[in-house]
Formats: sequence, structure tokens, C-alpha cells
Amino acid sequence: MSINNNKTGRLAGKTAVITGGASGIGRAASLLFAEEGARVAILDIQKEAGSNTAEEIRKMGGDALFVHCDVSNAQSVDQAFAAVLEVYGVVDTLFNHAGTIIVKPLHESTEADYDRLMDINVKSAFLVCRRIVPHMVENGGGSIVITSSIGGEKGFALESLYCMSKGAVLQLARSIAIEYRDAGIRCNAVCPGFVKTAHGLREIDELDDLGQNWDSSELEMAQVRICEAEEVASAALYLASNDASFVNGTALYVDNGWYAKG
Repeated sequence: MSINNNKTGRLAGKTAVITGGASGIGRAASLLFAEEGARVAILDIQKEAGSNTAEEIRKMGGDALFVHCDVSNAQSVDQAFAAVLEVYGVVDTLFNHAGTIIVKPLHESTEADYDRLMDINVKSAFLVCRRIVPHMVENGGGSIVITSSIGGEKGFALESLYCMSKGAVLQLARSIAIEYRDAGIRCNAVCPGFVKTAHGLREIDELDDLGQNWDSSELEMAQVRICEAEEVASAALYLASNDASFVNGTALYVDNGWYAKG
């Protein structure tokens, strides 16, 4: 893939912040957004992976910046955005993707498990969106995409805390859409099923270890095959771009009909 300063891409002239953009779906989105013409700022706690992804984009002819950031910490978020704005001046696109999962029966889940998942999945989204929304309002609007999950509305055994957190960020996306629509801000959510990333494969392995088997036949019944990270990134790109100019407050399921099937 070669970027060559794409001036006709769907994000040409845009500056995109991608949280959790160092690996998995976030990395796929970082590469794709850059390919489509965006200047990409990657915020991630993974220093080596984040630096490598930004360097890969630059080698392909794109414009990328990596900022080490703990998105669950307000000071770290503020410092990261200050660094991004110092370089790019304005941010008009946000893919709020950072997150993790805990697979465990509810009755064995600890308060520490709850705090960790809510910090990484929910508090981070609150802090990042709270920081970027006033900037977008001041600069005439923007587009926000938040990663939720099929578990944001569909309940799953052994994933109670995860489903709670993903339901929360889905509602955050909807609420931002309504509150800031008149200021020119769109906010939507992508809701993937199982994705072939380290995160997704670990989830399947841990579910299997606890007796909830996800062999090929079970996966086939749910979503036919496992989703590729690039397929979720493409959905996020659509929502972030002007192609979705009248799409606001929606949950876009990237699950090959699993949610619709019930």
C-alpha cells in the first residue's frame, strides 16, 4: 500500500485522532485513514507498537504522529491533545477505539476487575470525547466514531462487565449525537462481533477455557466466519467520512448479521 499524499481520499484534508491506534482494529484504522488522506495522530499506551505504526504510515508517504497516552488518565489525555494540536493545529475526526476485555463469571468478578474495565473502556471514552468536543464546536464541527460491540446491546454469559462497558459507550455515542448535532458534530458507534485480532482471539480462547465453545461450527452459526480488522476499520472510515454526512447517532453492526439473527 502506498499513500502518496492522497488528496482525493475520503478523509483528504482531515486530521484524525485514533485512540488505541497502535494495534489490532486501531492499527488497521490508522493505516486506512492515512491511505484515505488523513493526517493521523495515534494515541496509545503501547509505545513500541504505536511508534512502529506511525513510522509505517510515514514510510508509505503519509503524515502520522504517535503520542504515548494513558487514555484513562485525564492529565495524560490533556497532554496528548496538546501535543497533537501543537503539530496539526486542528482535529476534526476522532476514532475512539481504545479498550480491552475481561472474560469471567459475574460472581467471580472483583471490584478491581470492574474498575479496570470501566477505566479503560468507559472513562477513557468520556475523557477523550470531553476533551475533543469543545475543540470541534469551536472549529465548526467534526466526526466522532466510538467502538462499542455487539455486546453493547446483546447480552453474553461470562462477559457481564464487558457488555456493561460497551453498552455505556454506545449510549455515549448516541448522547453526543443529540447534544452536539446543531454544532456540526456527528457521533456514531461501530459494533463488531468476533474479530481476528489478538484481543478477539484471546476472547475466544478464554471463553473456550471456561466451557463456552467457539469452534468453527459455532462461529459459523453466529457470523459465518471471523471478521478481519480491516473490515471494522472500513466501517469506521465510512462513519468518519462525508459519505456518512447524514448518519448520526447510529450503531453500525459489523457482524455479518449476527445481531439481526438474534
